[in-house]
Order: sequence, then structure tokens, then C-alpha cells
Amino acid sequence: MKEFVSILLIGISLSMDTFSLSLSLGTIIREKNVKIIPFVVGIFHFFMPLLGGLLGLKLIRIFNLASHVLLGAILIFLSINLAFHYFKDEELKINLNFWGIILFALSVSVDSFTVGMGLTAITSRFLMASIIFFCCSAAFTYLGILIGKYSNEMIGRKATFLGIIILFILGIIHIF
Repeated sequence: MKEFVSILLIGISLSMDTFSLSLSLGTIIREKNVKIIPFVVGIFHFFMPLLGGLLGLKLIRIFNLASHVLLGAILIFLSINLAFHYFKDEELKINLNFWGIILFALSVSVDSFTVGMGLTAITSRFLMASIIFFCCSAAFTYLGILIGKYSNEMIGRKATFLGIIILFILGIIHIF
């Protein structure tokens, strides 16, 4: 149960930046892309941790690292990186053609690749974790787009900040 809860919290945290960017997308998106974008983001959040997990296992073997320390360091790094972008107050600039959607999905799922590298500290069931990441990211993307049609400024920044806090706390927990 602890394994599932940890993976779910990581999935939710990874989805917070996607959610806040989706809020911005909601203000400019055409109706036909409302269902395509969450699915593509979910697909990327499914495969990136699997690829990261394979690379993470190789790194753990090569450098003789403890997987929980690697995961903790990755989560803390991600939270600091998100915090940097949060306080830098970057604007979303994206072209919503096919390649724009692919680049958006790739950019918001890179963090799930790095989490996949340290996922062995929590589980050996990478497929289950990837399914959870898929569901969380697709749901949060869809929800963000829908809510973004109405209000993106008020919720977006708070959701990103919450994701930063959760990732940092989980990183500390996994290191110690």
C-alpha cells in the first residue's frame, strides 16, 4: 500500500506542472485538441519512466548507487528546477500543431524520465507506475485545459507550488 501511495503522490506531483501549463493552454486551445493533448501527454508520461527506469538500473549497477538515494536526489533536483521556473515566471509559448503538441508532451514529461531512473527505490513494478503516471498526467492535463478556459492565473501558480513542495518532501523522505 505504501508503494502505491508513493507512486500515486509522485504521479500527482509530476502532473502539477502539466496541470498549470494546461491551464494556460485552456485559454488558447481549439476544441478538437482538448482530448488529443491529454492523451499524448499521458502516453509520454507512460513511456518516459520506463525508459528512465532502464537507464536508472544501468546507472545503479555501473556506479553502485543506492536506488532510494538516487530517487531522493532526483526528486529534490526536480523540485528545485520547478521552483526556479516558478519564480522566474516563464510564459508558455507553444504552437498547437502536431509537432507543437508532441513538443509540449515531451517537455512536460522529461521529469517523469528522471523519476523513472530512481523508481527502483519504490517499486519493481515499472508498468504499474507508468500506468499511474499516464492516468495522473492525462487527467490533470484534461482538467487543466477545461479549468483554463475559465481561470488560469489564480489556480496555475498554486498548483505548481504544491507540486514543488510534494516533490521536495518525497525527495527528503527517500533520501533518509
